[in-house]
Amino acid sequence: MHGVDLNEKTVWRRKLNREEWLKVLLEKITPGCEIGMEACGGARHWARRLEAKGYVVKLIAPQFVKPYVKSNKNDANDAEAICEAMSRPVMRFVAVKTVEQQDAQAVHRIRAGLLEQRTAKVNQIRGSV
Repeated sequence: MHGVDLNEKTVWRRKLNREEWLKVLLEKITPGCEIGMEACGGARHWARRLEAKGYVVKLIAPQFVKPYVKSNKNDANDAEAICEAMSRPVMRFVAVKTVEQQDAQAVHRIRAGLLEQRTAKVNQIRGSV
């Protein structure tokens, strides 16, 4: 976790495991603060939980965070890059999806994968005749 103040000065930098990060966050950070995360399925779950507690959560697509990673890719550098990306005035954020929206997206992705497999089989059969 990486935290900055309104002047973009680092005020908080901690390495936390999965079990303790939410507990520490709820104890140390007041509701209403902006929390930035790299968008993924897990981040959407945590975003919903944090929004229910009163936090403002902003998700950033991974391709928009990558340019701000200063050195080797690791969790600490990623967290710092997310803070840097959050500070940009023209940054585009990803909406927090509901569970139903994530389920619908999963169904569409599975269907698209099945269509690709079907097309591959048809081409394989056509090529062997």
